[in-house]
Amino acid sequence: MDEAKGVVKHIFVAKFKDGTTPNQIDHLIREMANLVNLIEPLKSFHWGKDVSAGNKNQGFTHVLESTFESMEGVAEYIAHPAHVEYAKVLLPYVEKYMVIDYKPATLNFGLEG
Repeated sequence: MDEAKGVVKHIFVAKFKDGTTPNQIDHLIREMANLVNLIEPLKSFHWGKDVSAGNKNQGFTHVLESTFESMEGVAEYIAHPAHVEYAKVLLPYVEKYMVIDYKPATLNFGLEG
């Protein structure tokens, strides 16, 4: 397996509190997406809502995925004042969350030898 050189995915999985409206969630996601314009190490942002049929999501409903070129970029992002302020706005609406950082890896199926 080959790890992507330096690339790091920062995954935030959340369950919003009951009573948080779809409009509020949309606004919070748009604000997160705007951080790409404010924090240089943040290279891209994608998000999605859980669509699994297996009901194994443990109540988590939304995934916010950010891409960085290195773990140093993730650290810079986490400490950046714009991210700190965004977290102060986001977290009161979140019932629970988890964060996972990983380096994408590719399986090579080439013939050896």
